[in-house]
Amino acid sequence: MVQQFIEHLPSEEGFTTSRINRRTLLLQSGGIVVATTVEAIARDAPPREPGAELTALIEAHGSAYSALRTTVDKIGSRGAVFANACRAEEKALMAICAYAAITEGDRLAKAAYLLEIEARGELDLPQHTQALLRSTMWTG
Repeated sequence: MVQQFIEHLPSEEGFTTSRINRRTLLLQSGGIVVATTVEAIARDAPPREPGAELTALIEAHGSAYSALRTTVDKIGSRGAVFANACRAEEKALMAICAYAAITEGDRLAKAAYLLEIEARGELDLPQHTQALLRSTMWTG
């Protein structure tokens, strides 16, 4: 309809005609809608920071991992002290794997942290995979 209106404007009477068509008009107005929508979403978006519970789990694993490394440096990889440090670190890592990340901040932080652990070759037990898969199942 806009195209028909523009095509029928008399150019010889001093009116300037435009070569705009329906597709151009829709594309230009669509760009404006997308731009304003993206801006509104960005302004109203919730923070991407992890929640307190996941942050505490990550800090607990970091502490357990540091304690394990200290144990290995001091006494090596044998004995009851080493076994206890291994279990504590493994339990802390399993807690992160099993954590059901609901918010975007939690999902991003959990994924980033576990990718770091995996890059060190330490996310290798079948229990890790099972806990990760269970944490993604909807239980609502």
